[in-house]
Amino acid sequence: MTKRRLPMVEHADTLSLKALRELVTGLVARADRADIRIEKLEAENQKLRDENDQLRIENTRLKVDNQLLRDEIARLKNLPPRPPFRPSGMEQATSGKTAVGTGKPARRRGPKGDTGSVTREQVLPVAAPPGSRFKGYKDCVVRDLIVRAEVIRYRRECWLTSDGRTITAPLPAGIQGGFGTNLRRFCLMLHSHGQVTTQRLTTLLNDVGVEISKRQVIRFLTQRLDGFHAEDAAVLHAGLVAAPFVTVDDTGARHANRNFYTTHIGGEHFCAFRTAPSKSRLNFLALLRGNYQDYVLNDAAFAFLEDRQVDPALLARLKRREPQRFANQVPFLQYLAEHGIDIFDRDIIRPFAEAGIWGAIRHHGLVGNAVIVSDDAGQFRIGTHALCWVHAERLLHKLMPTTPRQVKHVETLRELIWLFYKALKDFSRSPGRRAAQGLKVRFDRIFSIRTGYVDLHKLLARLKRRKAELLRVLERPETPLHTNASERDLRGCVIKRKISGGTVSRDGRQARDSMLGLMKTCQKLGLSFWHYLGDRLGISNVEQPVPPLAAMVAAR
Repeated sequence: MTKRRLPMVEHADTLSLKALRELVTGLVARADRADIRIEKLEAENQKLRDENDQLRIENTRLKVDNQLLRDEIARLKNLPPRPPFRPSGMEQATSGKTAVGTGKPARRRGPKGDTGSVTREQVLPVAAPPGSRFKGYKDCVVRDLIVRAEVIRYRRECWLTSDGRTITAPLPAGIQGGFGTNLRRFCLMLHSHGQVTTQRLTTLLNDVGVEISKRQVIRFLTQRLDGFHAEDAAVLHAGLVAAPFVTVDDTGARHANRNFYTTHIGGEHFCAFRTAPSKSRLNFLALLRGNYQDYVLNDAAFAFLEDRQVDPALLARLKRREPQRFANQVPFLQYLAEHGIDIFDRDIIRPFAEAGIWGAIRHHGLVGNAVIVSDDAGQFRIGTHALCWVHAERLLHKLMPTTPRQVKHVETLRELIWLFYKALKDFSRSPGRRAAQGLKVRFDRIFSIRTGYVDLHKLLARLKRRKAELLRVLERPETPLHTNASERDLRGCVIKRKISGGTVSRDGRQARDSMLGLMKTCQKLGLSFWHYLGDRLGISNVEQPVPPLAAMVAAR
C-alpha cells in the first residue's frame, strides 16, 4: 500500500506526530544542506575575490612596467616621456560653460571690417544692348594677396669733390647683403609665427623668384636683432615690476646637440622665454634678475638663507648694518671667502649664491608683491608662492587603487576636490572675508578624511601641508588657480622643437627665445605681430606707430 503524500495546504495541527516529526526532520536536513552550499559559495566567492585582487595588482604592475618601457623608448629617441595619466578635465568641468551646442552664439554674417581700406578700384564694363540706360555700379569687395619677387636696381649718384673726396648716395635703411627689409620681415614672420623651417622658407622664396640661400635666411633670423633682444628684456623687466602675478613653467629643449631647458615667465599681458642648460633654482633666480649681474646681501637675502636653514653661525659672520652690494660674482665670492665660507663646496655656496641673487632682485624692485604660480617644481618655490590646483588634483590620477573600495574612495575625493575648486573660482569673482574663512574650514575637512587607503592618506596629508600655497587666492583673489596660461604659451616652443629641432648657435637660441616672447606679448596686448615687425624695421605702412611693448605692459 503506497503512502499518501500530505497536501501542502494541510495545516500542521491536522498532522499526526509521526508526520510532524518527518516534516521537521526533512526541513532540518534541507537547512543543513543549504548551509553547506552557502559556506561553499562563500569560500568560492572569497577565492574569486582574492584572485581578482591579485589580478588587479598584477595589472597595475604591468601598467607601471609598460610606462617605464615607453619612457625608455622616448629617452632613446631623445623625446620627452609621456605622462602616465590622462588630463583630469577639472578646469573644463568647473568652468560654468553651457553644454555643447548652446555655447557662444553664432557669428552674425555681414559686412567685414576692412571694407573701408580699399587699396585699388577697378571698373568692370559690360556689353549692354542698344537702348539700355546706365544705372550706376554694384560694388563687390574682394580680398586677395600678391606675393611676387621684386628686384630693384638702385643707381647711386657719385660725386667727386674739389678736394678729391668721393661722395656716394647711401642705400635705404635696412638693406642687408643685397636684400631688402620687406624680405627680412617676411622671413621673421613666417619662421616665428608660422613655424616654417629655414629649409622650407628657402624653398618657398626660391619658388616665388627670390634667389636666396639657406645661409642668408639664417642670417635674417639670427643676426642684427639687438633691438628685438633689448625690447624683449625690457618687456620682462616691466612685467616683473608691475604684474600682480606671474605664472612659470619649463619644458625640454635641444641646443648644440645637448639637453637644455626653456623656462617661461609670463603674466596676463607679457611673456618671456629663456633657454639655459639648467633648470635649477639658481638658474630661475638669475632669469628673474634680468640683465643685472650684481649680488646684494640685504634683509631679503638673509631671510632667504634663514628659510633654507643655513647655519646661523655663518649668517652672523656676514650680517652688517648696511646692505652689501657687489658688482658681479667675483667680488661676491671673494667677500664670502674672506668671511670663512668655503666657496669650493657646492652644497655650501649654492644657498649663498641664491640668496645674493634674490637680494639683488628685491634691491631692483623686481617681483615686488607678485605671486609666483607654479606646478610645485622645487626651483619655483620662492617669494610669495602659489600652487596650481590642476597639477595638485592630477596627483590623484597617479594613484593606482587595487580594490573596488579604493577606487570608490579616490572617485569620492576627486568629486569633493572638484566641487571645492569650483567654489574657489566663485570666490575669485566675488571675494569676501566670511567666504574665505568658510573655504579654509572646508579645506581642512576635505583633506583630513580617512578612508583606510594608505596611499590616498599620504597624498591628502601632503596637500594639506601646502594649504597656504593652495589657498593663496583667498588673500590675493587676482591670483590664477592654475598654470594653464604658461602651458599654452610653452606649446609654441614645443611645436617649434618638434618641427625645427634644436638650435646650434648662441645667436639662434637667443633669437628663438626673443622672437617667440615678443610674438606672444603682441598677442596678449592685441597687436598685430606683422605690423610690429614693420614698425621696428622702419617699413610700417600704419599711420600710428607701435609704442614700446614694455610701456604698454606697465600701463596695463
